[in-house]
Amino acid sequence: MTTTTSNEPTLADVIEKLDKLSAEVEKTNDKTDRFNDKFDNYQKATQWVVQLAFTLIASATITVIITSVLRK
Repeated sequence: MTTTTSNEPTLADVIEKLDKLSAEVEKTNDKTDRFNDKFDNYQKATQWVVQLAFTLIASATITVIITSVLRK
């Protein structure tokens, strides 16, 4: 007869831990996907803000140049 010590995990214990780890990995993947979506939106918004800033600077520069040329 073979006896096992109580410290050794049983197959059911291993399966239970694998199920828990699998659930945690799925949750982490979902969180990562949401973070990637937020980061993508942030990146696009930042790009639009930079483009708007350059457009405003360019239009202000052109306005100053045109008004200074037309006054002379």
